[in-house]
Amino acid sequence: MNATDKLTGGAGGPPQDPDAAMVAAVLAGDPEAYRVLVERYERRIYHVVYGMVRSPEDARDLAQDAFIKAFQNLHRFRLESKFYTWLCRIAMNVTIDHLRKQKHRRHSEFDDTRVGAAGGQVVRLHSAPDDPSANVAQARMYRIIMDAVDTLPDDQRQVLVLRELEDMPYKEIAEVLDIPEGTVMSRLYYARRRLQDLLAEHRPS
Repeated sequence: MNATDKLTGGAGGPPQDPDAAMVAAVLAGDPEAYRVLVERYERRIYHVVYGMVRSPEDARDLAQDAFIKAFQNLHRFRLESKFYTWLCRIAMNVTIDHLRKQKHRRHSEFDDTRVGAAGGQVVRLHSAPDDPSANVAQARMYRIIMDAVDTLPDDQRQVLVLRELEDMPYKEIAEVLDIPEGTVMSRLYYARRRLQDLLAEHRPS
């Protein structure tokens, strides 16, 4: 059985991953097949990265970097994981590297107006069109929540983004971050508890 057969489950066999056919095509010499994977996941990867960096420009650049890196290392993709899980791990690694390099600048130069410009791409604020006061209140609460998320350590923010924005199961988060499932639950617990404490300061008395 060749590499393509392994990816697709062999002759007549079920594929190991819904994306396996595209991966196999790329590895067989058809780089155009990679466009299908990019179009399939570019929005999700952008949202994950944006949840970490909160800059639309950086999120686009980092998401592109993640796809390029994944393409260059596609031959290393292991069948034990879903392609998206593997891709998301690369995106997280690229993002964490970026945050470590830019941490001092990100904290000192954060521009709150970015939330209004791109926040809706990540979390849609649903409100009646004839109730602008409700829309403003929701936008304000969104800024408060995201500012609170910004104070979390990177490892806690990772699990929070993957769980709350991606609705990813604990097991898959553990695969993306290459940590035990128990560690995922622990980090998520402390992240949520810290957010609750921070948000409590903004509740009406």
